[in-house]
Amino acid sequence: MHAWLCEKLEGVEALTWKELPTPEPGPGQVRIAIRAASLNFPDLLTVRGQYQFKPPLPFVPGSEFCGTVDAVGAGVTQPVPGQLVAAMGSSGGFGTHAVVPAGAVLPLPSGFDPVQGAAFAFTYGTSHHALVDRAALQPGETVLVLGAAGGVGTAAIQIAKAAGARVVAAVGSEAKAAFCTGLGADATIVYGGAPFDATTFREAVKAATDGKGPDVIYDPVGGELAEPAFRSIGWRGRYLVVGFAGGAIPALPLNLALLKGASLVGVFWGEFVRREPRAHAQAIAQLLRWHAEGRLRPAVDCTLPMAEIRAAYERMASRRVCGKVVLVNP
Repeated sequence: MHAWLCEKLEGVEALTWKELPTPEPGPGQVRIAIRAASLNFPDLLTVRGQYQFKPPLPFVPGSEFCGTVDAVGAGVTQPVPGQLVAAMGSSGGFGTHAVVPAGAVLPLPSGFDPVQGAAFAFTYGTSHHALVDRAALQPGETVLVLGAAGGVGTAAIQIAKAAGARVVAAVGSEAKAAFCTGLGADATIVYGGAPFDATTFREAVKAATDGKGPDVIYDPVGGELAEPAFRSIGWRGRYLVVGFAGGAIPALPLNLALLKGASLVGVFWGEFVRREPRAHAQAIAQLLRWHAEGRLRPAVDCTLPMAEIRAAYERMASRRVCGKVVLVNP
């Protein structure tokens, strides 16, 4: 097999494409011949040593991928060889093969596009856990999605619409606003440009929500957006802390939660999967039903050969991406 190997935490430039022994699955494991792997923001942080989880060196990065099971270890009855699966983990996806626990894979329906499969579980699982589970989103409520053109943002738009909510997509450019409108967003706010104007942003949120403020704010960005967004939340609103793609972890004045009767809600999908596997399975089942009904379709910004990983990382780091970047093997 071949894979991109991270031997030192110095970013994507330090990754090397190497031939490695093809691993054999142990008891309870399966080996996947990888057909596609998507980039997520934590992947960028992981190879820099900046993510909260640090795999032991050396490791193969890539936390989300899709492929065909080509070998199973002792005791594994599902999935079976030849089955198309998606896999989620901390590493292993940016190569030709990976060995993972059988319980960590998601069998996909026959005919599922592997590129779609590589862009499905992480972002849609995160957004479903956030909106449906943590926020208890109700039909008719309004959701403000920050960073709405990114991977989890595009999933959040579609899931909120599938749940019967109204969606306001906040993005950094007019082109991204048009993209989100095409995904189903009911209104858009463009906060791009320098310097960021918190007052203008708050006025735009107020106008987009008829003065009421959003019921739910989905925030994978953090940084300078967080406080003006939280100040704009509606009564009994739920502010979902999903991530910090903006770089800085914000410090919010807690009196804002008191004044609005609002909740600040943490979203840690990976830990949810580990601690509550039954609830996770139910969520995935609903997501697959919605996908089959045509309500969900992963937004893929572009596909690139696995060999072009540096170009893929550069595109993601530049924040030009609308949806997901996916690497594919021949």
